[in-house]
Parts: sequence; C-alpha cells; structure tokens
Amino acid sequence: MTSDKPDKAGPAAGRMAKEPVRTDVDKALLGHSTYRSLGEQRLTPAEERFEKARQTTGLWLAPLVSVVFLFLPLDMEVQQQQLAAVLLGVIVLWVTEPVPIPVGGLIGVGAIVVLGVVPADDALAPFGSSTIFTFIGAFIIAQAMLASGLARRFAFRILSLPGVGRSTFRVIIAFGAITCMLSAFISNTATVAMLLPTALGMLAVMAKLMQERGVVAQDFDPLRLRVGAALVLMLAYGASVGGLLTPIGSPPNLIGREHIEEVTGEKISFLEWTATALPICALMFVVLCVVLLLLNRPEIRRLTGVEEFVHQQRAELGRMSRAEKNTLVAFGVTVTLWIVPAVVALVAGTDSSAYTTVSDRLDEGVVAVLGASLLFLLPTDWKRRQATLNWSDAAKIDWGTILLFGTGIIFGTLLADTGLAETIGTSASDWLGLTDVLAITAFAVVLAILVSETTSNTASAAVVVPIILPIAQAAGVDPLQPALAATFAASFGFMLPVSTPQNAIAYGSGLVPITRMVRSGVSFDIIGAILIIVFLPVMISVVGLG
Repeated sequence: MTSDKPDKAGPAAGRMAKEPVRTDVDKALLGHSTYRSLGEQRLTPAEERFEKARQTTGLWLAPLVSVVFLFLPLDMEVQQQQLAAVLLGVIVLWVTEPVPIPVGGLIGVGAIVVLGVVPADDALAPFGSSTIFTFIGAFIIAQAMLASGLARRFAFRILSLPGVGRSTFRVIIAFGAITCMLSAFISNTATVAMLLPTALGMLAVMAKLMQERGVVAQDFDPLRLRVGAALVLMLAYGASVGGLLTPIGSPPNLIGREHIEEVTGEKISFLEWTATALPICALMFVVLCVVLLLLNRPEIRRLTGVEEFVHQQRAELGRMSRAEKNTLVAFGVTVTLWIVPAVVALVAGTDSSAYTTVSDRLDEGVVAVLGASLLFLLPTDWKRRQATLNWSDAAKIDWGTILLFGTGIIFGTLLADTGLAETIGTSASDWLGLTDVLAITAFAVVLAILVSETTSNTASAAVVVPIILPIAQAAGVDPLQPALAATFAASFGFMLPVSTPQNAIAYGSGLVPITRMVRSGVSFDIIGAILIIVFLPVMISVVGLG
C-alpha cells in the first residue's frame, strides 16, 4: 500500500544538502595571507592533529633546547655559547612553527639583545642590507604584475608554447630550465622574484582546469596543491643550481673565488669556473626534476583541453592595457639594469675597474627600488593623476618574508662577528682529525651546507671558506679543492626559508608548507653534497685548476 502523503524527506534533504562553496582560485592564490594559522587552512583531521602536535611541541622544545645548551659546561666564550643557544631555539621555532616563522626570527633577535650578545644597534644593522631592498623592490614589481594582469598574460603565453601546456611535468621543468639559465647571469633573488608572478598566474590556470574537470573538489584549497609546491620549489631550487654556473651568478661565488685567490694565488677565470661547474649544475638539475616531481607528484599529469582553454582566455584578454604596458616598462628597465653588470663582467672581466664601478653603482637593491618607483610615476590616467600602482596595493607585499630574511642576515653576521662559526669549524676539524684532501673536502661541503641552512648562502661562503683554507694548509694539502667545494656547497641550502632569499620567496608564496620544504630540501642537501664531493675533484683535474 502506498501513501498519498508527499515525501517530505526528499525536498528537505535537498534543501539541507548544500552545494559546496566554489573556491575563487584567483583570490586564494593571489590575495592570500602568507603565514596562515590552523584556522585559516583546510586540513584533514589527520593533518590537523599532526600540525597541532608539531606546533605544541615547539612551544616547550624551543626554550628547553636554548636553556639546556646555555648552561652546558662547554669550552667556548660566553658570547658564542649564548648565540648558539638562541640560534638552536630559533631553528626549533622555524621547524615547528608555534608562531609564524618571521616572528620566530624576531624572538631570536630580541633574545640576543636581552642576553647581551651584542647591542641593539649592532644586532639590527643588517636590516639595512641591500638584499632587503631587493626584496622590497622586486615584490612591489611583482604586485604590479599581478594587479595589472601582466603575470596572467605571461602565463598564457608560456602555456601556448608547443607541447609545454599539455603536461604539468613539462610546465614545471620548463620553468626550472628558464630559472636556471637566467640565474646564471642575474641575481637568484631577482630571477625568482620576477618569475613568481608568472608561475602563480600559470598555477591559477591549471587549478581552474582541475576544478572544471572535477579533479579537485569545488571548495578545494589551491594553496595545498602539490603541483603548486613543485612549481614554486622548482623556481627556488633551480635558481640556486643555475646561480652556481658562473662566477657572477651568486654572491657566494665571488666571495669564495676572492678568498681562494688571496690565499693560493690561483686565479679562476670566468670560463674555467663555468667549465668546472657545468657538469655539476646539469646533473643537479636532472636530480631536481626527478626527485622534486616524485616527492611532490602533481595531482594531474596531462592537461587535456588546455590548448582550447588558453586560446579562449588569450582572446578574452584582448590588447594590453596601459597598466600592463607601464608594468612591462618598469619590469624591463629593472631587468636590464640587473643584467648590465654581468655584461660588463663578460666583456671587461670581474677584476676590471669598469665592472667594479658599474656593479657598485647599479647595486641590485637600488635598481629594484628604482624600478619599483617607476610604477608610481608612469600614469594610467593623467587627468586623474592615477599612477600604475597605488601605495595601498604596494603595501600588500610580503613583509613577513622580508622580516624573515632580515633575521637570517642578522644571525649570519653574528656567526662571523662573534667567532662562533670559526669555533665550530676548527673544533670539528680537530675532533675529526682531518688530514687528507678528500676528508677535508667532504667536511667543507657538510659545514657549508649546515651553515647555509641556518643563515644564508652568502654568509655561509663568507664564514666557511676562510675556515677551510687554513685547515687545508695545516694538513699540507692544496686548499683550492676544499675551498671551492665549500663555495659551491654554500649555494646548496635547500631545507629552510632562511637558507637563501629564493627559498624565503618560495615559502612566502604560501604554497610550500615548512614540512614539505624540509622534506624536499633534505633530499637535495644530501644529493648535492655527494655530487660536489664526487665530481668537483674530477672537473678540477679536467679543467686544469690547481
């Protein structure tokens, strides 16, 4: 017997079963906050339990580690032991994130001053570093590229290249290759800063395609896509590898080369450096492509229908707007001025007065802020006195990453100034009893990577190379190989945001959780160390150095 009553459950259930809110991909990727609390993230119950446990652990482990180390009966100066205790606690804060990573660095800086390691003015002086202004200028230009739509236009242009847009693997590898080539001649920081907006625009396109085709849920979190983490990490790590290719590719290269020349009298030419580094860079890039995609396997490999989608979107974009043209001018001027010192180095050599003058005048940070200033001078509507970028837009840049790297520079400077780095190096060398060139080379590589992880690649080269040279001389071996190995390894800090400026930028994108960066970075630290130890002696012999 059937009932004549209407089925109340059906309509009620239909009303109660709400459709999931569709994620606004552009807003999520291009307008998110960098350092998000647990409440701002979409986590599975298992992920939330892990994150809560990790952060809670950091709250008690960081002060415990610092206090215990501070009171250990060690044979070292009080100032050095205090700095080491604070730095260990900060590293725990960075890895466990009980507070946002920039705040962890600021806590460390405050502790250094309170403990009397150095006065406040000395501790905070590194915030005036040129690198900080490179961040500020590059981030403002990147903000203009996103706001004007220029980054989106670039992304569609790259996706329209034959074969590239059909696979997420090809997109990621293509970005890595472009980054490597550019960073060999342009600052690693500048390369990643100028490519990141295009990468974010491209990721937005891929995320929308996955959303349209049901690969992800309609209310998914674009900041937790593995393809996004792989793409951004490829930018950061590819820049580190490419920057090693030439002497002018990264500051540690010039620092290490100068120390080697002063101590050994061996002058490494531009061509000799490139010939020595090329096989190591090539092998490391292959490793990056394979391991990075294995550890961060994209949710989708083939991008079916992307050609039609890209063609449609490019047609809708139409002609470039005045804001896009102005942003392109500011971008072009900045990149050109960044390249000029490299061109002078190729023509006149890095030892010439012309190169010294040009590189000093066209300082990377000064060029970045001058290029960014153009965005406030080039008008989009002269009658209304409307410039390309408003300060309200510029103020949205990633100040957290700027603070984070500033604290990293502070710790790197203090490691050298207090003599802590030298104490660590000489003590470890004496304890290990290093006597042959291979053992000293391996020690140099490990020490440079470890120092780079906790400070910066530039600080690592400036601190470690002067330590390694006398150790090698005391052992009666040619110091060129261990010192050059330390110089190369200084650029291979992949694990933490403070290791290199490009790591900080990648982390600041919000696409790379600290746990994912640590997991990927440890792999490349180990593989990179092995490649340098194995292949550098071979290439030194082939090129005829020493």
